[in-house]
Amino acid sequence: MLKTKRKIIFYTSYILTGVIFIGISFSIVSGGSFLISFITSVIVLIILLLGRDSVVNTVNEKIKQKALCSVENSLLLRFSEKVRTAYSTDDFVGALQKTCEDQGDMGILYVNRENNYVLYNSPDRITSYDDTTKTLELHFPGTWQNGCYFFDSKLGLVSDIKKARGFFLVYGTIQLFFFCRYTHLFEPEVFPVIFEEFIRFQNRSKTIESMSEIAELSAEWEMLAETQKFFLPHTMPEIDKLDIAAYFRPLVNVSGDYYTVLPIDEKKTLVMLGDVSGKGLAAALVMGLVMNIVKIMDNKEDLAGIVRAIDIGIKRMHLEDKYTVLFIGIINTESMRIRYVNASMSDPIVVTKSPDGFRIKPLSSNCSVIGIIDLPEIIVEEKRLFREDLILMASDGVSEVMDDNGIELGDTDLYINTVQDSASKTAKEFVSNIADLVLSYSGGKKLRDDVTMLVVKIGG
Repeated sequence: MLKTKRKIIFYTSYILTGVIFIGISFSIVSGGSFLISFITSVIVLIILLLGRDSVVNTVNEKIKQKALCSVENSLLLRFSEKVRTAYSTDDFVGALQKTCEDQGDMGILYVNRENNYVLYNSPDRITSYDDTTKTLELHFPGTWQNGCYFFDSKLGLVSDIKKARGFFLVYGTIQLFFFCRYTHLFEPEVFPVIFEEFIRFQNRSKTIESMSEIAELSAEWEMLAETQKFFLPHTMPEIDKLDIAAYFRPLVNVSGDYYTVLPIDEKKTLVMLGDVSGKGLAAALVMGLVMNIVKIMDNKEDLAGIVRAIDIGIKRMHLEDKYTVLFIGIINTESMRIRYVNASMSDPIVVTKSPDGFRIKPLSSNCSVIGIIDLPEIIVEEKRLFREDLILMASDGVSEVMDDNGIELGDTDLYINTVQDSASKTAKEFVSNIADLVLSYSGGKKLRDDVTMLVVKIGG
């Protein structure tokens, strides 16, 4: 097992370090004074210990990766990967059937202890027996704490994995049992991985389920609008060296536009703005899905991975003709760069100061629309930023608003001049100026689209 191998490496490394140190010390002591020999020996010992730590960490990591690639562990990791893109109970059960049942020869029992309703159990296995479900209900009631546990052949709790004949996950009232005769072959490190994905799926499915229930109540527009607002930032986070402001004006109560700002660390901040095709309930559902995926992704620096997860999620909702365009980027105030994917969004721009005034540089599209066609390789581009640069992300409701002559605002010098003239102001003032321009340019007529903006100004 991995734990035993690590112990062997730990003790062996110290023995080798000691032997090497003793050998070097003898040669040092025989060649000079005691003080110089002592100081030199201490320095050598420190170097050896540091080198030992580095080597041990490297070897342990390689052993861990090799252990997790074993047939048994890779099975659970494949299951975890499938759960990551599951958005419904059917998706989740499909992942269980394909990996755990078909490939792993496990028995599965998936139950809600709130009413002891069996969500799924493997047919023609021990999990389908009434005695099994009753015994598990008695041993593990709905008050069981969240976590991952092991059980033995008598369906009793056991702490020693060597005696385990299965394991189960608990989150709230949901319990998922895996009957597996080779449970003792799994590495302990693999269980937290699948438990974390299990939690994420439960939260994700609840979000989609709650929004779907609201969507069925088509008369409750206001309720859905309030639910949608929950996903959008109420206030912009205060981030060092960044001045951020947003503007959101939906055409109807329920919009397909969305935006978010998520600090990754002290130097990196994720920004996103997007627009779902169409309006109303279905668009709001897709919007909620996108926002939830971005929020729960572990590695928020993997922009290509986020875009692919969104693409899979939308396709699995099976909503007719629903897709999204979006711009997602990471601003690094230390390296002064922005990494981004522009999935067919109306070109976001960087307004940068120059000796001649302010120049506008587009962050052009480098990806197709998301959620309706097969995506090719996703390219993440990178641009340099400068102090006082202003980044404008806006939905097409800004650039495509028309005047009385049918001319779109984005095609006019008025728009360019307003952007350049306002670039020296704060992000909030800039947003206000552009919003006022949109409303005045339409001549007081009802807008044809949602108007959403996200502005980030780079400080010193």
